[in-house]
Amino acid sequence: MLCGDGQSILAVVCYPSSIYEFIELTMSSLENLFAQASDALRNQDAELARDLCAEARQHAPDDVRFVMLHGFALRRSGDHAAAEPLLRRTLSVDPGLDIGHHELGLALQGLGRLGEARRALEQAVSLNSNLVAAWRDLYEVRAAEGDDVGAAEAYRNAMGKKELDPLLHKALELVGQGRLGVAEGICREYLKRRPHDVDAIRLLAEVGISIGSIGEAQLLLERCLELAPEFHVARANYVTALSRYQRFDEALAENERLRKAQPNNLAHQVQCATTLSMAGRFESAHLEFAKVLEQAPGNERILTSYGHSLRYGGKGDEAIAVYLRAIDAEPSAGEAYWSLANLKTFRFDDAQLSSMQSQFAALTRPSEDKTHLAFAVGKALEDREDYDASFAAYAEGNAIKRQMSGYDADKTSARVDRLIARCGADLWTEEGHPSDEPIFIIGLPRAGSTLLEQILASHSQVEATAELPFIGRIIGEMVADRERADEPLYPSLLNELSVNERHSRGQQYLDLAAGYRSGKARFIDKLPNNWEHVAFIKTILPNATVIDARRQPMAACFANFKQLFARGQEFTYSLEDIGRYYADYLRLMSHWHEVFPGGLLTVRYEEVVDDLETQVRQLLFHANLDFEEACLRYYEKDRAVRTASSEQVRQPIYRDALQLWERYQPHLAPLESILRERGVPL
Repeated sequence: MLCGDGQSILAVVCYPSSIYEFIELTMSSLENLFAQASDALRNQDAELARDLCAEARQHAPDDVRFVMLHGFALRRSGDHAAAEPLLRRTLSVDPGLDIGHHELGLALQGLGRLGEARRALEQAVSLNSNLVAAWRDLYEVRAAEGDDVGAAEAYRNAMGKKELDPLLHKALELVGQGRLGVAEGICREYLKRRPHDVDAIRLLAEVGISIGSIGEAQLLLERCLELAPEFHVARANYVTALSRYQRFDEALAENERLRKAQPNNLAHQVQCATTLSMAGRFESAHLEFAKVLEQAPGNERILTSYGHSLRYGGKGDEAIAVYLRAIDAEPSAGEAYWSLANLKTFRFDDAQLSSMQSQFAALTRPSEDKTHLAFAVGKALEDREDYDASFAAYAEGNAIKRQMSGYDADKTSARVDRLIARCGADLWTEEGHPSDEPIFIIGLPRAGSTLLEQILASHSQVEATAELPFIGRIIGEMVADRERADEPLYPSLLNELSVNERHSRGQQYLDLAAGYRSGKARFIDKLPNNWEHVAFIKTILPNATVIDARRQPMAACFANFKQLFARGQEFTYSLEDIGRYYADYLRLMSHWHEVFPGGLLTVRYEEVVDDLETQVRQLLFHANLDFEEACLRYYEKDRAVRTASSEQVRQPIYRDALQLWERYQPHLAPLESILRERGVPL
């Protein structure tokens, strides 16, 4: 498209600053108006620019220069609805106009249409990766959608365009590539020279959150905010760290500071809603989600997060309706499809399956959406008993996840070796804290732990809390307190604990758990991964109840393979890794039974299904609880359940999955081979 002097529109606006460096125009009063409007925008007088462009367009409505500039001026003066059609008209003439896509993204953000805004901003930075402001705006939009990973990526790109130390630039690149361990080392080295660089401190904290070092990330962010109290991105990271640490009151207080500082930033409102949901305050969370959705009614990511909150709050039917709204808003919304599949009780119709398959095929690169769609398609085909095609879909989804995970099975085996070597029978004494209040349920995910939790939580003296992270946190603190480099400190330090420290660490655990209790005599901590820490649990809390949720090996391993976890459980994305993990788990549990005879109970899922009452009586006896009929009617218990079994445990005994793995047996040879090789009885 040619302007009045024969120049292309691209000649005017191909660079971000160029809209203020317009060519000299000499032909008419229209040219003078254009120059005046340009000057007005350059001087941040959007209202004057808007009025001048409106006047010019009365005489030359099709002059694309004024269409473009009028769109910019309207957007910057806050009239996003009027700006949108003009910006789209501009981009129809010149689709490669990077700043046009940027302005459109901001207009759509102002209209609450975050998904469209995100796509426009993504187009802007794809056309010009040096648009720092567009990267920053993309960060805000992704954060508002609850996409923490995508937001972090956008923020790193914005940082990367700044004049930073080459070492910090390298760390940014490595984080973007997923090479977190190397990036962590570079950040630490950099901070030795520049200990007050808040960007570097925040980046190291981001790495810590990603790799699970939440405690250190929290401390780093506290230091960062001491140095830069108005560093809002760091404070939002701090809210995330506090939430992951389950310090919800503090997280909400920090979020309130953000909302006061930036009252129009939707990202902070979304973070408030998700934090309330994580804290189990579902009524408040749902009210916050409703407020957010008034501003962004058709955003698929926010709708999906709202669906999660409804589901975990026990409102499964409402969750389904909201997930379907998310899909209507965005047919490629992979997470919404997977969330429906993950209910285990929802069945996709033929049209929905076809749509998922089409969306999956259209995504040519590995992505979160492609992964979610793969697992959802796998579940839909499983329900149709097309097991070969179902396995192929599960395998593709797992391959994407495995590529991104970096899981090392050798490290798990080495940890188990150390635990067996260092933790002998001398550890179990009566010298820890005497409380018998905690009931730990451990084992592999998808092995029936949620069912056992629901049974126990139906008892009048027992309450469920959550998958509490406190055992691992306390171990991390103990390691940090002891500086020694000759060998891994854990579990060797267990043999060094004094009577006082055993007691005090037990009390510390009880104090941390207190925030999740409502006053019943006993409580459940259902974090499956605590199977590695039985020795520590029994050292600090010798009277605690420990229950090992066990499932037939092939069934347990395959159940993990076809489950897409929100975070963690990195061992589940390869049949070989799962097989090795199960074998390591089994040999460590055998060791714990030798070290603590009678100190833990193995409950097999298959036996619970076959003879519920006998197993419930045995379970209650081990926990020193009287038998109550309500435990047999566990499905009547109304409580929040956050695991993949949330809908299943709200039904009478669930038998459907007992032998499901056999339908996939032709594809499970690598798993069976690993288990047999490592002596696991099948």
